[in-house]
Amino acid sequence: MQIKGIIHYYFILAPCSFLLYFVRYVTSFSIFVWKLEVCYISSDNLYRMNNECADCACVLRSSASMKDCQLAMLSGNHAVVKFRKGDAIIKQGVFSTNVIFLRKGMARIHITGPSREQIVKLVKAPTYLGLPTTFGDKINQYSVTAVLDSEICFIDLEVFKKLLEENREFSSYILMELCKSELEAYRRCASRTQKQIKGNLADVLLEFSENLFEAEQFTLPLSQSEIGNWVDAGRESINRALSEFIQDGIIQMEGRQVRIIDKKMLKMISQNG
Repeated sequence: MQIKGIIHYYFILAPCSFLLYFVRYVTSFSIFVWKLEVCYISSDNLYRMNNECADCACVLRSSASMKDCQLAMLSGNHAVVKFRKGDAIIKQGVFSTNVIFLRKGMARIHITGPSREQIVKLVKAPTYLGLPTTFGDKINQYSVTAVLDSEICFIDLEVFKKLLEENREFSSYILMELCKSELEAYRRCASRTQKQIKGNLADVLLEFSENLFEAEQFTLPLSQSEIGNWVDAGRESINRALSEFIQDGIIQMEGRQVRIIDKKMLKMISQNG
């Protein structure tokens, strides 16, 4: 029995154990080499691959410090596409497969309801578009259209999820952006339903001046009908309110060119509703 046990150990168990150990060693070494190839690219090639992503506001705004291999992963899994004014960036009802980042330009978010299309808000670069849809239903719940010539970055969804898992600072930034967007939606909903036409129009003009264009003089990116749709008013009502603002010396207008003269009064109208 002892001789059989010794033969069984040296000729069966020992070779099998050695083989398993060898396979595990080779596999671990291969994974290690693969990680080296991914994370430790030559500095020249790494700069060429990642410079676009490293300098992009998608990364810079989050203040996230990404590793070289994370930047390489992001750089190899995105595509930048240019859109002209009026082009559809996201279409409601279409399957969502990418995270969309507005690099340059401006866009309007709108949703088709039971009877008509409703403009929800305008956004300017740099910002993410459609994150709740991308991580939620997978089907776009609203549309996004460029109101100015824009540049969009499409990022692979699975790569984006991996970045969120690996980089806490980046994931915290995305969470904060979603929270701010939700609070802003609540505020806008309350203002639009409780204010009169002049108060809502004052909000729109201040939004253009202080947030979207950051200037006292700007070109309206929307028609009067579209502004009316945004604040639930008719084009005639918007035209009449703008004429009263001009007569009162609050703004000056020539075509779509607007110049705010009395911002203090405009803010007072906004506050009083």
